Amino acid sequence: MLLRPLADDDRSAYSHMLHRAFNIWYGARGWPSDYFGCTPEQAGIFLDIYGDISPGRSVAVFDPNSGEIMGACFYHPREHHVSLGIMSVNPDYFRRGVGRAMVNHIIDFTESNQYPALRLVGSAINMDSFSLYNRSGFVPRGSYHDMVIAVPASGLAVDYPLRKQVRDATMADLDAMAALEMEVSGITRVSDYRYAIENPRGALHAQVFENGDGSLEGFMISIRCPALNMLGPCVARSEKVTLALLLQATERFRGQVPLFVIPMDKRELVEALYDWGARNVETHLFQVRGQFQPFNGVSLPSFLPETG
Repeated sequence: MLLRPLADDDRSAYSHMLHRAFNIWYGARGWPSDYFGCTPEQAGIFLDIYGDISPGRSVAVFDPNSGEIMGACFYHPREHHVSLGIMSVNPDYFRRGVGRAMVNHIIDFTESNQYPALRLVGSAINMDSFSLYNRSGFVPRGSYHDMVIAVPASGLAVDYPLRKQVRDATMADLDAMAALEMEVSGITRVSDYRYAIENPRGALHAQVFENGDGSLEGFMISIRCPALNMLGPCVARSEKVTLALLLQATERFRGQVPLFVIPMDKRELVEALYDWGARNVETHLFQVRGQFQPFNGVSLPSFLPETG
C-alpha cells in the first residue's frame, strides 16, 4: 500500500470511489441504490470542504502497482482534539486492511502531536467499521437516532415561539460560540464556525439562538448541497433551544428531506421530532479514543465536516 494525502488531481478518482462505495454498501442492505442522490462528481464536495477547513489533513491509500485509489479518510486537528472524518474504502479492496492502515495513520498523528483525544461518529449498523474502531481503542460514549423529515414547500406548520430568537450568525458571535461549546462539550472548533459563517462554497449556513440580553444559548450549522442536506452540528444548553434551532434551520430545506442526528437520551427532543413527522433511518455511535468530558447540554454532530 502507498499512503499519502489527497491532491487536487485526485478529486475525480476520490469522488467516484466515495460515491460507489457508499451506494454499494447501503444498496446491499436494502437502501436505494443511489444513496447519495447526486452524481459522482458532486460527491467531491466532501474533499472540497474538508480540504478547505483542514488543508492537507487527509490520508489516502493507493495500489502501488495500478495507482488505483483503495480508500481515503479525512482528519481535523482542532483546539482540544482530533476529529476523524468520513472514511471510504474502494469496494474492490474490501478486507485488505485499507481501513486499518488509515486509522493507524490518524492515531499516530494524534499521539505524536499530543492531542488528548481522537473522536468520531460512526455507523452502529456497520459491524466492520465498528470492530475496526473498537479494536483501535475507541469507546462508545453516546448513541444517536439518524432522522429525516420531509419539509413541505410551505415549511413545517409547527407553532414554536422560541424560533423567533434564532438569527443568522456573524463573525461577532465566534467567541460566544466557542465558549458555549466548551461549556457543553469540552471542545472548541473556531475554524469550523468561521468557515460556516463565511460560507465560501455557498453550501453552509450558521445560526444562533440569542437571549434577550444578547447572550447565546445555542448555535446551528447546516449544509445544503446535492450530496448532503443535513442539520448540524448544533450545540445548545437545552432541548427547547435545540428544537427552536432545528425548526428555524428547516426553512433552508423547503421541499426537501434533510437529515439530522439526535441523541437518543434527549427524550423531549426525540418525541417532539416524531410529532413533527421525523422518522428514523439509521443509528450512529459517538466514539472517543482518549479523554472525554460528558456533555452538559445538547450536541448534535454532522458529517460534513465531521464533528465528534
